[in-house]
Amino acid sequence: MIHNLSRNHHIGNQYLAELRDEKKQQDRLRFRYNLERLGMVLGFELSKSLPYRTIEVETPLGIAACQVPDKPIVLATILRAGLPLHQGLLNVFDQAESAFISAYRKNHKDGSFEIKMEYVSCPSIQGKILILCDPMLATGASIAISTKALLEYGTPSKIHFVTAIASVPGVEHIERVFPEADIWMGASMKSSPQNPISCPVWATPGIWPLAIRCKNEIRA
Repeated sequence: MIHNLSRNHHIGNQYLAELRDEKKQQDRLRFRYNLERLGMVLGFELSKSLPYRTIEVETPLGIAACQVPDKPIVLATILRAGLPLHQGLLNVFDQAESAFISAYRKNHKDGSFEIKMEYVSCPSIQGKILILCDPMLATGASIAISTKALLEYGTPSKIHFVTAIASVPGVEHIERVFPEADIWMGASMKSSPQNPISCPVWATPGIWPLAIRCKNEIRA
């Protein structure tokens, strides 16, 4: 299922607008902070879809029934661009475990590329809820390969993907590979006469500048 937050009115749209703004992107601190805040908004919306159970909590005035997530959560991200978005999600799901993946795109002279995996640190995800975040979903290749690597650590009860901006071809690719997963995005990019679907998906407005900032400005 696709969840595109830009279709609704909420403060996350302001954070996303600043992330895509050419001038405001130059403020590195604010850029990272906006990714973190957007992660919190996306995490809050995602939390509404999770299964919950009732527990009893002792308060100064008696016993209160409270709702808490029914299953453990593992938050995963791809180093190092995904760290601010991951932190935003961790601010919401503060009881979650974390998983980290080191992967990069190796380009070839003919214009093709392959995703190289260097490092994976992940707890068991068996029966847990897996949330994988990456600030940009362009082709979907990195997320797909990273998720397959994570699945070696168990079978999660549910998979969620969280991204700031996604291209339509990238989303379609993820839907084909992981049809049962949910995709949460700040906004999606469609083709247009200025940005035909045949052009590289990362060349659409908001995708490439965001990718450059995430990869070059964010430090682990």
